[in-house]
Amino acid sequence: MSSTIQRADEIATPEADVAPVEQQGQMTHREILSALSGMLLAMFVAFLSSTVVANALPTIITDLRGSQSQYTWVVTATLLASTASTPIWGKLADLFSKKLLIQLSIVIFVVGSMLAGLSQSVEALIAWRVLQGLGLGGLQALVQIAMAAMISPRERGRYSGLLGSVMAVATVGGPLLGGLLVDTSWLGWRWCFYVGVPFGIVALVLLQRTLHLPVTKRTVHIDYVGAAFLAAGVSALLIWVTLAGNSFAWASTETALFLVGGFAAVAAFIVTELKAKEPIVPLRLFRDRTTTLAIIASIAIGVAMFGSSVFLGQYLQISRGYSPTTAGLLTIPMVAGLLLSSTVSGILITRTGRWKRFLVAGSVLVVVGFGLLSFVDHETDMVLLSTFLFVLGVGIGMTMQNLVLAVQNTVAATDLGAASSAVAFFRSLGGTIGVSVLGAVLSTRVGTLITEGLAGTPAAAGSGDIGLASLADAPPAIQTLIRVSYGDATGRIFLVSAVIAVVAMGAIVLVREIALSTRSGEERMRDEAAERVADRA
Repeated sequence: MSSTIQRADEIATPEADVAPVEQQGQMTHREILSALSGMLLAMFVAFLSSTVVANALPTIITDLRGSQSQYTWVVTATLLASTASTPIWGKLADLFSKKLLIQLSIVIFVVGSMLAGLSQSVEALIAWRVLQGLGLGGLQALVQIAMAAMISPRERGRYSGLLGSVMAVATVGGPLLGGLLVDTSWLGWRWCFYVGVPFGIVALVLLQRTLHLPVTKRTVHIDYVGAAFLAAGVSALLIWVTLAGNSFAWASTETALFLVGGFAAVAAFIVTELKAKEPIVPLRLFRDRTTTLAIIASIAIGVAMFGSSVFLGQYLQISRGYSPTTAGLLTIPMVAGLLLSSTVSGILITRTGRWKRFLVAGSVLVVVGFGLLSFVDHETDMVLLSTFLFVLGVGIGMTMQNLVLAVQNTVAATDLGAASSAVAFFRSLGGTIGVSVLGAVLSTRVGTLITEGLAGTPAAAGSGDIGLASLADAPPAIQTLIRVSYGDATGRIFLVSAVIAVVAMGAIVLVREIALSTRSGEERMRDEAAERVADRA
């Protein structure tokens, strides 16, 4: 009874620099915010890099005379490298200094950004975007892992709201900044890659001064073979999805080679993980129902998050004719919805300890948002489009971070790194698949509409060569046809996204809710180690 009264007194008279009662004996609220400053800035750099390019891509591809498939690959290359490396970064976080790994991922990302800005061809740009993706994979996984080590699941909701806010600022600021850079003649699109460099350097300094986490000291066994099979399998299948139907037919020898090679590598990866002493992705994680369902949902959310941002910028600029700056402003409703829902849901989850209701509501809104967006064409009213984007943003904000939280609350402390990175891995995988598949759907649909539009005209014979690459040099009538075709084809990719989002909703509904723990990852690890010692005794 006395403890209850004491707790009530503590809640009634909180101090500014003291963490909530669940955090007592760990880090104060001020210490947590100080430690988070560098990590949040690092995440800002990572998200800024992807969003700042989104509105600049039409200009970049037009300037470098690239094709629709190359447009997709500028995005896919980063996502592919990020996806393949995320589980490896997560496993390394269970073995080495989390702080050092975050700093290393920032350095890799900054170097990749500088080299991407120096690119003289689309092929070179794609290659350096791969290096960017390796750093991005580390940042996506490691910041979540470090937060789990410092903060209990119950309290993590309020701090995840900060992460959601940073993501929202980067998401709305990135396209605006990218648009301004592209529209400023004495800067140009190359500064879309340079702009994140100073932020990365500042993040390195902040992390060195503010982030202090225990360093794991034990014998390590890195599963290099498993990592190689994972990267090979994922890469082969995603490259096939992107190239099939363009570079070669779906039913062809190349398709057979990619599929056989990809599935063989995935099978070899599974066998390796079953035997490895320290597997990159512990398969035992999939025995847990919450983790498995959260991963299924994360794949679909990845499609929502990446697919909508990539092709929305293309729709607004290519079809509707808006400048990169204006296109960035027009995405504000989606970002506002994401910011609002991620912050509010984080606060409510911390207050109640319950999270499933927010995940379910968010997944429903994602389905509704994509369903509404499937009706857009080259004449859709912009107020109506803004409403649809707001609904989608609210849904993504309520699901994305909370899926990670649900998994971190369920798994053993020793698997926090691997489990967190697994969710991030499959979310990135969903995004990579989404961009590749949706890009292929868009390209096919645009080609069909252009062919139909040219039927019976002298240009019909060469219509197979007309597309994004010829937009800058085509006659006015053909340019109009290309723009209208892109606008009318965009609804098709949102319809596909809505169908995929239904899968996420079904998986989330089946998740079993477990009340959030009040112990941090480091506390849980110490307790679990003590329990193992007691069991052996």
